[in-house]
Amino acid sequence: MEPISRQFDVVIVGAGIIGLTLAAAIKRYRSTYKIAIIDKEGSYARHASGRNSGVIHAGIYHSQDSLKGQLTHRGNILLKEFCKSRNISVNECGKLVVAQNNDDIAGLELLFKRSKENEVDAQMISESEAQAREPFVKTYDRALFVKESASVDPIQVCEALFVELKEMGVEFFFNTKFFRRDSVSSFVDITGNAFHYELLINTAGLCADTIAKSFGIADEYTVLPFKGVYLKYLDRNFVKHHIYPVPNLEMPFLGVHFTVSVDGEILIGPTAIPAFWKENYKGFQNFNFSEYKETLYFDGKLFMQNKNSFRKFAIEELRKLHSSYLIRTANQLVRNLNPNKVIKSDHVGIRAQLIDNRTLELVKDFKVIKEEKVIHILNSVSPGFTSSFAFAEYVVKKFI
Repeated sequence: MEPISRQFDVVIVGAGIIGLTLAAAIKRYRSTYKIAIIDKEGSYARHASGRNSGVIHAGIYHSQDSLKGQLTHRGNILLKEFCKSRNISVNECGKLVVAQNNDDIAGLELLFKRSKENEVDAQMISESEAQAREPFVKTYDRALFVKESASVDPIQVCEALFVELKEMGVEFFFNTKFFRRDSVSSFVDITGNAFHYELLINTAGLCADTIAKSFGIADEYTVLPFKGVYLKYLDRNFVKHHIYPVPNLEMPFLGVHFTVSVDGEILIGPTAIPAFWKENYKGFQNFNFSEYKETLYFDGKLFMQNKNSFRKFAIEELRKLHSSYLIRTANQLVRNLNPNKVIKSDHVGIRAQLIDNRTLELVKDFKVIKEEKVIHILNSVSPGFTSSFAFAEYVVKKFI
């Protein structure tokens, strides 16, 4: 079959939540734009978006001088409004951030301060008040109650967006893999079909750095995969709130916690274990030798040279490969956890975490680079799902 040439105003690479919300935001901005979304998979939300825990964050972790700090709370509001208008269930369960010792109190106070700066509905409550809300919770002296934290089914959100975008005239090309840049305003897919555009937006998640480098930019960045696995607690009456520890804000991860899903299922996790390649979900499925080499190289450099943070973090995460250690870690947040009611969950995700090759630091904030006719979304990690509608607004206003 002869290769086909197609012309669009905007082509988006990646049919995850970021690509979908961006397409919707652009359509609101210019309803006449001809938009295409391509994805190498057979459907939308096959990776991070569809494997997301579904937690709707409130915006307590990030300062106002960061994009995450500016966009998370508005993203929370917009996502809930979208769900309400489409009859998508939201579990308004709220979150308790608990302290484990006196050292954590300063961390709680910083989170409380940031919640006020970001206009989040959060309260500092006493230990007894926390236990009144959640009888089995364990905290030292006080806890932070975050009312606006919630949960949703991310697949339902993406499905609703997909249906509406199709109705708006957005064209989807699944099983279509970006291959190489053909000119300043075109690229070809793996089968040789050409896509011409006025604007290309790279929202490819785990593969975003590879695509950016094919355009001759972002050589100073690399996306590394981190695997998140969960345990499941069989007694759904055990806790009713998300329960989180005070995180180490030097690292862009929130630690092992209890997540209550939209239907009340209780998950314990996730881990943030360095994965060996970008789709290293299970065993040697989808093994990619070139990614394996690159990942080992950078993980090794981080481990050896970034001693103060990454080495300690990596050793701690590797311990969580053992369910018994993961359970002991979770047991620091609650009382009366029954190990016999804990089983392995089939919920596994891969986090696309950007690192700066020059400093060997994990990039904590969202990262967007525009050059000529291309916008690259290089780092849209958690709370990327929560922030997605607000993030799409931001990208359209600033870059389009």
